[in-house]
Amino acid sequence: MSKTTARFFCSRVLRTPVQAALLALVIAGPALAQVTVKDAWVRATVTQQKATGAFMQLQAASNSRLVEARSPVAGVVEIHEMAMEGSTMRMRAVPGLDLPAGRSVEMKPGGYHVMLMDLKAPIVAGQDVPLTLVFEGADKKRETVEIKASARALGMMPMQGHGHQHGK
Repeated sequence: MSKTTARFFCSRVLRTPVQAALLALVIAGPALAQVTVKDAWVRATVTQQKATGAFMQLQAASNSRLVEARSPVAGVVEIHEMAMEGSTMRMRAVPGLDLPAGRSVEMKPGGYHVMLMDLKAPIVAGQDVPLTLVFEGADKKRETVEIKASARALGMMPMQGHGHQHGK
């Protein structure tokens, strides 16, 4: 529905706030998030450190893919993977991260993560770091999700391999 049509419809047909609210729900319905983001955090930095990682759990309602990440705190933001190549752990940028329908995908230290490089200022523990995540569905439609990830000091990292977190 075009904005002009919607305005006409709202001014001529919708006479009550309830009718207007119902129309808003119908129009907004398709825009509801298909990907949920939980437990987002960023590793705090020390003076002069120019890069850090962001970590989180992602779950998509239908097959999707994380295809882009952005943040105003960094000059460069990439989706990265850490993986063993022979006996060496290597980190590299990847074009995206697949999110199978209904399965939780964890972005964590030592695995997939969002790399924040060319930091504009240090990331301080307790700071909320804004991130924009762009997901693409199987139909090639894109969804943008804005989140705030809490910065955590190195000593406050969740224990790897455990289902719970220590500190915040």
